[in-house]
Amino acid sequence: MHRTDYSNIGETLYSAELKNGLRLFVIPKKGFQSCFAVFAANYGGAARVFTLDGQRFDTPAGVAHYLEHKMFDMPDGDSAINLLTANGADPNASTGDDMTCYYFQCTERFEENLRLLLHFVSTPYFTEETVQKERGIIAQEIQMGEDDPGLTLFYNFLRQLYARHPIRDRVAGTVESIQAITPEVLHACYRAFYAPGNMCLCVEGDVDPERVLQIAGEVLGGENRPVPVPDYGEEEAPLLPAEPFRREEAAVSAPQFMIGSRLLPAPEGERALRQRLVSQLALRLLVGASSPFYTKLYAEGLLNRDFDYEAYFSSGTGTLIIEGESEDPEKVFEALKAEAARVSAEGFSDERFERAKRASLGARLRGLEDFGSVCVSLASGAFEGYCSLDAIEMLGSVTRAECEAFVREAMAPGRLALSIIEPKKG
Repeated sequence: MHRTDYSNIGETLYSAELKNGLRLFVIPKKGFQSCFAVFAANYGGAARVFTLDGQRFDTPAGVAHYLEHKMFDMPDGDSAINLLTANGADPNASTGDDMTCYYFQCTERFEENLRLLLHFVSTPYFTEETVQKERGIIAQEIQMGEDDPGLTLFYNFLRQLYARHPIRDRVAGTVESIQAITPEVLHACYRAFYAPGNMCLCVEGDVDPERVLQIAGEVLGGENRPVPVPDYGEEEAPLLPAEPFRREEAAVSAPQFMIGSRLLPAPEGERALRQRLVSQLALRLLVGASSPFYTKLYAEGLLNRDFDYEAYFSSGTGTLIIEGESEDPEKVFEALKAEAARVSAEGFSDERFERAKRASLGARLRGLEDFGSVCVSLASGAFEGYCSLDAIEMLGSVTRAECEAFVREAMAPGRLALSIIEPKKG
């Protein structure tokens, strides 16, 4: 295994690539009781169209999420969740637009739990009966999501920004779309994207990296087979929103809003990591808790503590999102455009820039205490061609000019869209 010492953060990373293509990352933490492992596939809800063995597949919305549910079924009729829980682990899984993660946390029997994790994710078992049984469960989950104002606002917003890209559709699909999911569809998607060369295993805890490597090789084996490239469809029009403004009523106590724009993602590797660091730091400077924009609107009662921001990169897309709660979202929108114009003309002060950078460094250092977050970030970075542990050193080299350029480009006139969900009248 290759060893990399990060002296600036006191971490050591062991990495390797197995003959089957699986990428492996281990951060040993001597003396810590808890261990965390994530087995991730570079496959999510947006990867719906692909070509496998010369055959083109156009799969329904929701297959990646449906597959995540069914992977816990074992051929003997038991559930991997039951087995891991009985063995002292806390297991779970999640599916996003571009990645599916299976993971567990435990304080004992780590090697047994790791073998279980690798075994069930590499053992597809789908029958007509079990797939049909799961359909009702997933339909209920979808309906609960449709009743969630936050999720409704999020997908309304994505549909405003993207006219065609599958990221605009819910990861879980719809009650109608999942009716078309069959064992054959699940097998095709599993065969296409759950190849070891399209997966990543990340572990952090008091473990022996060589033993993790040995166990992964024993359980998985297999050959390094090719993986199809998802087809996301035609490129979207220039970076302007498909629908600049949308207003909808829902069962909320106060108006909620999202403001943002489409971003052009950087190529994979260090440039992708740097883009993420620049965008997050620029947003902290522009609308963070200590920014003139937020403090002024908070004092005026236009914003409250229910306020957040992020730059979200997934499946060949980049999305700037600023969200919160306000009695007058349109006034917040106008204030944001005015502040972006001011910063584009005047820039950020050196003092505020250095203070924001130190705050970002502190937040990332605190994040190293969360083993789960570290492992998922390692997997996500591996699929994008960079190591997430390089972020802290790279953040130190981000310049004020880069942050100012981000604001000028991402919030140029005409680029921003506004989505509002407000209380039902009466």
